[in-house]
Amino acid sequence: MSGYSFTVEASDGEARRARASFARGAVELPAFMPVGTHATVKAMTPGELDGLGVRILVANTFHLMLRPGAGVVEALGGLHRFMHWERPILTDSGGFQVFSLGARRSISEEGVEFRSPIDGSKVFLDAERSMAVQRSLGSDVVMAFDDCTAYPMDEARTRESMERTLRWAKRSRAAHAGNPGALFGIVQGGMYASLRERSAKGLREAGFDGYAIGGLAVGEPFDERLRMLDATVPLLPGDRIRYLMGVGTPEDVVEAVRRGVDLFDCVLPTRNARNGYLFVPWGVVKIRNRRHREDERPIDPACACHTCRHYSRAYLHHLDRCGEILGSRLNTVHNLHFYQRLMADVRDAIANRRLDAWRRDFAERRAAAEPTIES
Repeated sequence: MSGYSFTVEASDGEARRARASFARGAVELPAFMPVGTHATVKAMTPGELDGLGVRILVANTFHLMLRPGAGVVEALGGLHRFMHWERPILTDSGGFQVFSLGARRSISEEGVEFRSPIDGSKVFLDAERSMAVQRSLGSDVVMAFDDCTAYPMDEARTRESMERTLRWAKRSRAAHAGNPGALFGIVQGGMYASLRERSAKGLREAGFDGYAIGGLAVGEPFDERLRMLDATVPLLPGDRIRYLMGVGTPEDVVEAVRRGVDLFDCVLPTRNARNGYLFVPWGVVKIRNRRHREDERPIDPACACHTCRHYSRAYLHHLDRCGEILGSRLNTVHNLHFYQRLMADVRDAIANRRLDAWRRDFAERRAAAEPTIES
């Protein structure tokens, strides 16, 4: 682990304001990582991401392994040079994508065999190959290979999957030796607190640079997710990053921060942008709705993003109805700005020890109607 450090700078209850330093730059926490599955955050240039305040993003081992291939990326100077992003990158291990294949994959103790969704060829992925691919990509944060369970899942099968994930985590740790990137283990255990406890204990004993909470945001109810966070987060070391994978909505993020989570990623802001769902303090603006056809207002008059400063709802509605690429780009700028602003506000609230008051205000704004033009 070269050039990596983690420091908690302030706390408010269980929530932490912290700083993670990597060889390629520092990240203020809590932070939200845009998802760049194919070595690109859809519709955005790296320069635009940097301008929005993004300091770390996610790319995906599974997809880049299949296309263009880890060897191609490595030969072209690594993932950072390949995509022209100079700041830290976290790469998922491929475990969740394998889980998403459903019946098209076969899991054994050795690893997972599946048919490529690109050309149908047979592919095998295990802990050692996942580590090798992530090393070739040159990611700053490497994720251990895991077995993600579906929801719902009975306890016996969840236990089997969790124990397999622990064994794969130890294999990942051994295969990671010599890689300067930080290595994070992933807690699994479905909706069973006792299994989550066993998973966290095993990962702590093995020792990782950070700890992720996996197997959530897979269809479980919101309250069930919070119950698992309440059971899991206190089991993770306080001197390491805690990363909640694949989450989520603004409400999801705020509730997880309150419980001590530091890092998030999700496709929601970019995917919703492409489908005309724009995040605002009072909820969502559905830009496809006909009522925006002649609306000269920005998405949010109080928003300082490039889109809100220069474009009307009417124009964004027009672009969306015409299927114009610019519409997706402008919507994505707004949604990512919203998430980066949300995280900055959360960090400030923690530093000022007023997170509970801020959260109440946040919840009231989310439940309120859209402000009138006069307000």
